[in-house]
Amino acid sequence: MIALVLLAFWVPGLALGLALRLRGWTLAAAAPALTFGMVALAVVVLPRVGVKWTIPTALGWAALLVALAAVATWLVHRRAPQAAEVEAERPTTREHVLVGVGVALGAGWALFTYMRGITTVQSVSQDWDAPYHGGAVRRIAEVGNLSPADLAVLANTPGKAGYFYPNTYHSLLATVFDTGWVDMAALLNYGVMAALVAWPLGIAAFGLAWRLPPLGVAVAALVSTWFGPFPYDLLWRGPLWPYVAGLALVPAALALLREVLDGRRGIGAPVALALTTAGLVGLHTSLAFVLAIYGVMLLVALLVRLERVDWRAARFPLLLTAVLAVLFAVPVVLPALSNVGGITGAEWPELFKPFPALRQALVFSAADPTPFWWTGFAALAGTVVLLLRRRLVWVVAAWAVFVLMFVSAAAKVLPFLSVLTGPFYNDAWRIAALYPLLGAVAIGELAHFLGTRVAALAGSRLNRPWAPAALPVATAVVLVAVMFAGSGGNLATNRSRLAWHLGGGDVVSQDEVAAYRWLGERVQPGEVVANDVRDGGVWMYPLYGVTPLNYTYYGLPENSDGWWLEQNLNKLDTDPKVRETVERLHVRYVLYGEGLVQRKGKRSDGMVDLDSVRHLRKVFQNPGAVVYEVLPDGTASS
Repeated sequence: MIALVLLAFWVPGLALGLALRLRGWTLAAAAPALTFGMVALAVVVLPRVGVKWTIPTALGWAALLVALAAVATWLVHRRAPQAAEVEAERPTTREHVLVGVGVALGAGWALFTYMRGITTVQSVSQDWDAPYHGGAVRRIAEVGNLSPADLAVLANTPGKAGYFYPNTYHSLLATVFDTGWVDMAALLNYGVMAALVAWPLGIAAFGLAWRLPPLGVAVAALVSTWFGPFPYDLLWRGPLWPYVAGLALVPAALALLREVLDGRRGIGAPVALALTTAGLVGLHTSLAFVLAIYGVMLLVALLVRLERVDWRAARFPLLLTAVLAVLFAVPVVLPALSNVGGITGAEWPELFKPFPALRQALVFSAADPTPFWWTGFAALAGTVVLLLRRRLVWVVAAWAVFVLMFVSAAAKVLPFLSVLTGPFYNDAWRIAALYPLLGAVAIGELAHFLGTRVAALAGSRLNRPWAPAALPVATAVVLVAVMFAGSGGNLATNRSRLAWHLGGGDVVSQDEVAAYRWLGERVQPGEVVANDVRDGGVWMYPLYGVTPLNYTYYGLPENSDGWWLEQNLNKLDTDPKVRETVERLHVRYVLYGEGLVQRKGKRSDGMVDLDSVRHLRKVFQNPGAVVYEVLPDGTASS
């Protein structure tokens, strides 16, 4: 039912974009961002007025925002009609088709690579953050509370004052889950696929909005899904699903920024960009810094006239965008301030020495030591072409900032840059994911540059009417073919990395999923299943709604009742306090799974040798999991 997820991502935003009089590629690319913006505003407003998040509520909220946008746009355009488009700047139908082919091939390659890695949409992520995201989707669907603080229970800190984690992504998926037509494992994978489709579409919209040649735009969209740092590395590592969805929509936001500078959409483009900003920071607050870096570099480029702008036409749209962005986005971001220290204080091991780190960044590669040479060298060559032709210099400048941030985080140097790396958890992997936007566009520019040179050199000799149009395309095809022959579209590397943590494993094996399913059919409301901290049992809630003693791989707060029980459960026969705690916490079953997340840590003291506990009766067993039932006091099994 991937179609249902795609509809949820695109349809509300398309309706709002049409109401705001957006059109073309920008409308298509910005639609998911507008949808997330609508959800981000709902997260701010609805909990404060006591409205539960349900499918009817979501539809009503979307309809209200679309109606308000349509009325406001109509009123403004009555007094200030939209300026006419400049026909010379509009791509031809043939060029639109060419770009469409590039987008289709790029999106198709992303989906192919992802499916080769995960094998089946029922695959469950084996890494650290995934069960939290799945649990957040289920929690919002079941409870209907959009307040981020309500998710504190998933961090084993129910009722914690000021708890915050951005939940815009989960809130949208919760409406799809609430239909009952998609199970959790498939839904999470379909959400990833929707982001993969949005990425090359956004690259195309960005390129066309900023007047790049359509041939280069088509190539950029096609190769945008060949890179490793984004999107694939953040799908197996973490996985960082909301951050990936947000980064996939950054090109669409930058396309809207061009519309604002052009001043041709009345209030439509400013409202859309402000709402998109709210959506992106609602997906992940660090994206505010991504947008800010691009914005500052663009402002410098405008001031030194590396980019053209009619300030008379652009000043009001820019001012309106700034005011609305503050109005929409600041309430979304404010709750995140409660956890600033925990985010900016994150530490990771040193990954490289400074010069190897710089090499990785210059060839658009990740924090993994293996460079992506073919795409990297092509992107670097295209970057040089962009600079020589003075195109998108501000994007290159932003990339230079990201390079310095990466070197700082990966090599533990340039400590003054912690003000920029901190919002990204000082994580080199997250920062490396910022490269491929320029990388894709640069390869597209290289293809156009080579194509025009070949056409200039060979076209006059051929003296054929088709040569000027056909030779650049043929040259681009050859370039892409050579890159593919050398790299295979980086399929092998990206597939193997995805398969490592997404294509099945021993943390959440199919045997363990069968145990969760068994529990889901028997555990009654109010009953709790005791589970170890890192054996995959945290997935029983996201997948089947079974309440675990421990929701997260981070573990329970030390000295809490749940933590104490985890350390002493195997003393059920001999320690009256264990019996009292089990009954008070309503623990009926105990789950023991074979795998450990990231193969780290050890079993909790109270979760070993459970077969010897006479007041635990084995009621389910397969090679990967065992379920015990807690017997009443005085009814020990023999």
